[in-house]
Amino acid sequence: MAAYVLDVLAESDQTVAVAESLTGGLVAAELTSVPGASRSFRGSVTAYATEVKQRVLGVDAELLEAHGAVNAQVAEEMAAGVRRVLDASWGVSTTGVAGPEPQDGQPVGTVFIAVAGPAGRKSARLRLNGSRAEIRRESVRTVLELLSSELRENLRRQDTERNGGI
Repeated sequence: MAAYVLDVLAESDQTVAVAESLTGGLVAAELTSVPGASRSFRGSVTAYATEVKQRVLGVDAELLEAHGAVNAQVAEEMAAGVRRVLDASWGVSTTGVAGPEPQDGQPVGTVFIAVAGPAGRKSARLRLNGSRAEIRRESVRTVLELLSSELRENLRRQDTERNGGI
């Protein structure tokens, strides 16, 4: 999936940046494991601490205070923030609870992923089972799938616009 995403980005002269919490750099590692990733991968911010989400990525402090860091809107703001901070075409993010204990009133396995791109933001809530490592791996896989889906949708929109809305 990482190779596909990077190919699509490179072909369309676009870039991606990553903001990670529970995955702790695994999304960036997956992307950078692909030869030639530097053509499209701008960088990442591992915003493990809530304070980093707010100070570095610009996640709304009141939102974090009211709802905690494990929230769809937080994931969307993280993706938009890393996109802005690292000047990328696309931003993706992960935030959630990998365990062993619940966090912010959310059970282990609750994960929010998001993508921010030219047409806006999209997030998804995941309910994952398994070990801490399994939850983190599945979060990486799923956020790359979401990005892939959004890239395909963006290409469809561009094709439709080029063809006069047909």
